[in-house]
Amino acid sequence: MSNAAKKVFVASRLPKNTGISGWVAMLAPRQPKPRLEGQVTADVVIIGGGFAGLSAARRIAEIDPSLTVAILEAGIIGEAAAGRNSGFIIDLPHEVSSEDYGGDTTTKSREAIEISRTAIRLASTVAQEQGWGRDIFDPCGRYSVAISDEGDRHLVDYADGLAKIGEPYQLLNAREIADVTGTDTYTSALFTPGTIMVQPAAYIRGLADSLREPVRLYEQTPAVKIESVGSGWLVRTPRGSVSAARIIMANNGHAESFGFFKSRLLHIFTFASMTREFDPSRLPGQRKWAATPAMPMGTTVRRVQGQGGDRILVRSRYTYHHDIVAGEGTLRRAGAKHDEKYQARFPKLADIPMEYRWGGAMALTWNSVPAFGEIERGIFAACGCNGVGATKATANGIAAADMMLGQKTRLTDIFSRFDTPMSLPPQPFRTIGAKTSLAFREWRAGAE
Repeated sequence: MSNAAKKVFVASRLPKNTGISGWVAMLAPRQPKPRLEGQVTADVVIIGGGFAGLSAARRIAEIDPSLTVAILEAGIIGEAAAGRNSGFIIDLPHEVSSEDYGGDTTTKSREAIEISRTAIRLASTVAQEQGWGRDIFDPCGRYSVAISDEGDRHLVDYADGLAKIGEPYQLLNAREIADVTGTDTYTSALFTPGTIMVQPAAYIRGLADSLREPVRLYEQTPAVKIESVGSGWLVRTPRGSVSAARIIMANNGHAESFGFFKSRLLHIFTFASMTREFDPSRLPGQRKWAATPAMPMGTTVRRVQGQGGDRILVRSRYTYHHDIVAGEGTLRRAGAKHDEKYQARFPKLADIPMEYRWGGAMALTWNSVPAFGEIERGIFAACGCNGVGATKATANGIAAADMMLGQKTRLTDIFSRFDTPMSLPPQPFRTIGAKTSLAFREWRAGAE
């Protein structure tokens, strides 16, 4: 609610997580930073400690190290959506000037690549500074894999698009991808070298812990109210408040919980399951690889190498939840689908069960643009990742920091030309449409 003299934005809900992320469970418990207690001041408040918020903080510190920054994370770093990611920092868009992939223009494809590689540069710089090993940050590339004739055709079409814009790739036949994955399920694959694979919970923890004064992180400190005070803003939390001239909303779909982008964000959950550790000799092929599906809405798979054995991660299923909460029943149904996909791909591991299952929220816009820019005087949004959150949310955070501090960069140039998110149909048509569209896309992906 607001009036001419004062503007007030109150959170209608707080983030809720579904299931236990295997990425978090693989790590030692985190000792969180202290909660915010009492009243503090800062030059900038960042709401959200995920890919977007932490990348924005990092970029602010690069531009002006004297600025004080307060990051408010509702939970514990790495346990929310960022630590539920599948860990692909992808440099290429899903569509590259191909009619089968949506008919994007070459210019849009190249700008999408530029956005992604800006995110990768930031991540690479942090990884080098912190001395991370390949268990956290691995520039290994990725495979797009097919298990059907239609999937094979999509990969050939995609390779043609990459060739037109001068991007490197390698097409693999069934035998060659079997040598990588250790399974005969896949009929072909396309390898692209530019993707970075991360352990997302470890990456986001490490990014948070790399930040130094005057950047301060407060965990278990949700923002519950934003109100205008003079020429600045006061952000209230359960036990304190922060006064600041500027705010970056880096909480993706939960920006709508404060009334921003009302009826412009689709709240979609995707789900993953991870096996318990198994003896690496049980599955031939490489011990570490990562694969996305040839067909949109198909099944993502990673083999994760560990000290006590290896694990398989399976991600598929997409569901719409207007209240940004996916229940345990939804997780169970997604898990049953994961078991089916897993058994089909790895019959040799039929006796190795899933140990962890979880869901993660993302925010999409109808016209696939970020929810971005100055949405109130002094309040900047870095939301609406539209999937591929590790890449796009990182870029959103960098671009928001640049815009807020008046930096003229290629990223701000590209972002300034995006349309605003389109209004969604009213309820109940929104829910009906979203669920129907997701069901159709998953049906179209078939066994992929």
